[in-house]
Amino acid sequence: MAEPARARPKPTPETQHFWDGTQAGELRLQRCDACGNVYFPPRPFCPSCASRKISVFKASGKGKLYSYVINHRPAAPGFTPPYAIAVVELDEGPRMMSNIIDCPQTPEALELDMKLEVAFEKLDDKITLPMFRPAKG
Repeated sequence: MAEPARARPKPTPETQHFWDGTQAGELRLQRCDACGNVYFPPRPFCPSCASRKISVFKASGKGKLYSYVINHRPAAPGFTPPYAIAVVELDEGPRMMSNIIDCPQTPEALELDMKLEVAFEKLDDKITLPMFRPAKG
């Protein structure tokens, strides 16, 4: 019997630009044109000033490890423990949850404030997930 698949996000009209970006190998964020606030997750208005004048831009894909927990339980389909559930602080300011890849999943390897870069994992023709790995150089 095949192993259960990882749960897939369901794009909405408000998040479609983000998922289109990940498919194109880009991490896209939103910026408020009224107050300049950069934010994530996507939404049709600025969480800082409530303006609906927003624009989408390609982020650098760089950030740092803000926080994490290492899951050791085999409860989540599509994941092989141990794996890190991380909060990444993007260079543009927002924080996002993701997974850390290409790195041992240990406290010794996962240092807070370590520099990270985005990598993309294609799940199927519609969904590509942003993951993070230690930055090179």
